[in-house]
Amino acid sequence: MITNASSLIKAIESIDGSACRMADRQRVSGGDINSCFKLTLSSGRMFFLKENQSSLVHMFAAESTGLLELANAAKGIEGLSVPNPLAWGLNGDRSFLLMEYINQGRLNSGASFGACLAELHRGTRNDKCGFGQDNWIGSTPQLNSPTVSWHTFYAEYRLGFQWRLARKNGFGNSVADQAMERVQSKLPGILPAPDGPSLLHGDLWGGNWMAGIEGYAWLIDPAVYYGHREADIAMTELFGGFPSGFHDAYRSTWPLDPGFSDRRNLYNLYHLLNHLNLFGSSYWPGVMSGINQYS
Repeated sequence: MITNASSLIKAIESIDGSACRMADRQRVSGGDINSCFKLTLSSGRMFFLKENQSSLVHMFAAESTGLLELANAAKGIEGLSVPNPLAWGLNGDRSFLLMEYINQGRLNSGASFGACLAELHRGTRNDKCGFGQDNWIGSTPQLNSPTVSWHTFYAEYRLGFQWRLARKNGFGNSVADQAMERVQSKLPGILPAPDGPSLLHGDLWGGNWMAGIEGYAWLIDPAVYYGHREADIAMTELFGGFPSGFHDAYRSTWPLDPGFSDRRNLYNLYHLLNHLNLFGSSYWPGVMSGINQYS
């Protein structure tokens, strides 16, 4: 993989040879954060390209690390794949991440996808929550300081960080501050300790997976860290977008701890706070509903 490439063209030449030229650049859908393109070279090879402002180049560096971490964890799990990051760097006044292009298809089995995710969670563990480096969730920084305690990690580096950012962004008041403090103080009695923190996708909503032409599920746009697998499963239920059989197969492969449904909204409070900070006040009622539920 090419890291901190000096330009997109130099990265492509290093990967595919200096004789190749770009034959087509087609904008494609790719979420709300980045500009995304399908690149076709004169050789016929295709790439997927993400672009953003130059100041976010380290966001793409962290994403490439997360993709590699997930890809390594998915090795040997038939039915689950992760696209290969090829290069990241600056291209003029834009930052970029260049990846292999995945031809879209139709998922063979939602049940297989769910079982594969359970295998990934069960097969890749750590002795601490967090990750070896901070990364981003969307374009929001995500702190991953290694921490032994799951409830301490979640209180400080998930809810606490997002809440402080929301206050800087003009949301909330002293009454809401007190309610959030109560939520954080109750976490030791609510969140179970994971039996070895699992590698999590970290941002697993319906837009962050796709089906390839071979019928497998591909995990994309990760915000990886090690934590309780319930956090990933909770987000799959926040906005929907997962196939029939997915959730039943996950639970059949590796049953969730009792009481997960009572904790689900607490995990999703993190994502609602992040959406509040990214997209604005329409998410405020959902944030306060979650805070009030657990305060």
